[in-house]
Amino acid sequence: MSKGKIVLAYSGGLDTSVILKWFIEEGYETVAYIADVGQEEDFDAARKKAEDIGASAVYVEDLKKEFVEDYIFPAIKSQAIYEGRYLLGTSVARPIIAKRQIEVAEKENAQFVSHGATGKGNDQVRFELSYYALNPDIKVLAPWKMEEFLTRFEGRTDMLNYADQHGIPVKASRSKPYSEDDNLLHISHEAGILEDPNAACAEDVYSRTASIQDAPNEPDILTISFAQGIPVKVQNGGESVTGSLEIFDYLNELGTKHGIGRLDMVENRFVGIKSRGVYETPGGEILYKAHRDLEGLTMDREVMKIRDRLSLELAHLIYNGFWFAPEFDLIMHTMDKAQETTNGDVQIQLLKGMAYPLARTSQNALYDPLQSSMDEEGGYDQKDADGFIKINAVRLKNNTKVANAMGTTKRKAA
Repeated sequence: MSKGKIVLAYSGGLDTSVILKWFIEEGYETVAYIADVGQEEDFDAARKKAEDIGASAVYVEDLKKEFVEDYIFPAIKSQAIYEGRYLLGTSVARPIIAKRQIEVAEKENAQFVSHGATGKGNDQVRFELSYYALNPDIKVLAPWKMEEFLTRFEGRTDMLNYADQHGIPVKASRSKPYSEDDNLLHISHEAGILEDPNAACAEDVYSRTASIQDAPNEPDILTISFAQGIPVKVQNGGESVTGSLEIFDYLNELGTKHGIGRLDMVENRFVGIKSRGVYETPGGEILYKAHRDLEGLTMDREVMKIRDRLSLELAHLIYNGFWFAPEFDLIMHTMDKAQETTNGDVQIQLLKGMAYPLARTSQNALYDPLQSSMDEEGGYDQKDADGFIKINAVRLKNNTKVANAMGTTKRKAA
């Protein structure tokens, strides 16, 4: 008798292939769900592999356009960057996969959903929080937290042996020294030889972007047009690209050519563990830089202060798996409001690993040449600055008087 039906987030790799077979052996009817979010994958081969293992049904769905429009672009227009560096490539992809997986589970009348994420990483949290937020009644079976599975598979060797035993083809898993997550926004490299944070990452680890040495010596100079913080056109000489997915694919292509978007960092996982990640985010890096540059021209100073604080909070929500939380919705409404004036064009140079903004223009520009000019008097009466400075100096003077009375000294300038 079947123990019930499971929809498994299936990648076709070692872990999820073993999990698929193990669930079937344990008596569960198992549906394999494959989300195409831009990873380099032979989806026909993955489908056949799942069918050969014994999946009762296999879903392969192209989510790339939705991924760009509803997940990547909102993160970019919010300037959501984790710990000041990471562009959230893996984190942004998990909620769209979980969302569609829940929809497939409802269509299949499945009681359970599952994933292949381990109990040490962030992805288990991202998947499961999304599942519960989208369907409070769903049950999650996470093999790496199930005693029966952990007893059967103590490590990678046991899984490889199991795959051999059941005739499950395992592509390059025996020789690959690190794990990767690949999608339209980025590719990440972790574990294996990268677990020593003091070991420099070898060039052959990078699989998407050109090295600085091999990147062209001549730049591409693009003009990226934004409407309310969203890129709507890229102009490169006589070439014009529109359409959300087309724009992102094109920027990925150019960023890859110029070696843009590489990052090697030690980060803090939500579960409390520090981990090293090596990331390649070519198109995302270009858009983040261009978007931020345009905001300098169009966004009010005080609005930017508030937005930047919320960007930090939003990055943590995305990283920690709270995409479908009410506080995420609240912040995104604020982000939408903050982006109403982020309209215009940014000229950006791509060269030798750098995306460098050169010029910007906007019909919503807050920049006034008369106010900024060193050669003209216009804008405001400069004598007014005297009172402005004196008012702001009041508390500084008072603090110094108190410090002198107490005999304390101020920190000396370096």
